[in-house]
Amino acid sequence: MRRLKKNYYLALFCCTVGILGIVRMANGESPATAKQPLPQPAHRHPIYSVPSFSGTFPDLQETHAESARQWGVKPVRNRIEAEKRKSELVFIGSNPFYKMDPGMNSSIPYLVPRAASALETIARNYLDSLHVKGIPLHKILVSSVLRTEEDVERLRRTNINASPESCHRYGTTFDIPYNRYHTVEPPHENRRAVQNDTLKWILAEVLRDVRENGLCHIKYEVKQGCFHITAR
Repeated sequence: MRRLKKNYYLALFCCTVGILGIVRMANGESPATAKQPLPQPAHRHPIYSVPSFSGTFPDLQETHAESARQWGVKPVRNRIEAEKRKSELVFIGSNPFYKMDPGMNSSIPYLVPRAASALETIARNYLDSLHVKGIPLHKILVSSVLRTEEDVERLRRTNINASPESCHRYGTTFDIPYNRYHTVEPPHENRRAVQNDTLKWILAEVLRDVRENGLCHIKYEVKQGCFHITAR
């Protein structure tokens, strides 16, 4: 009796499959083409930027300094001492997500883990945002990270705006220029040119989102041409 029931269900299943196949063929659709998903229409996300750079990124020095003292390392006197403090810091070097500014000479490429993680999140989100908006990929540049006390003193001789209480001394703070980027360009391929303003607008969107999510404090620096960012 069990064998008869089994044969019955197998026969019913085969008949059902056969009928479906005949219906598809009658509609001009082969089984191979029926299984292929339809191509999705291309959709590019619009670029909105932010209403105001200064208004969207208003965090003052006191706000940055409070987080820097809370999460950062004890200020490093010089680069010799910095070599002895690497157990507290993470090396920051050019990678698939961002690029160190070749002209960086007033700081050394180290951050505390919290700040290093924030930087990578921003860089990843920026590349993702460029992709969904149909903009050729560009990496952000990192122009300043950990500064020793000697770096700050030397910088103040040439830059009157440099603060002796710089948050960069704590390894919690980094700067991202908004008017310079690194084009991701495969060999023998010329990418279409993208205006810096377009790249800046998209970067501002990304930074607004991470700031609103409580990842960092951000100050829009007009004279320095960068976003000044401190992990929180």
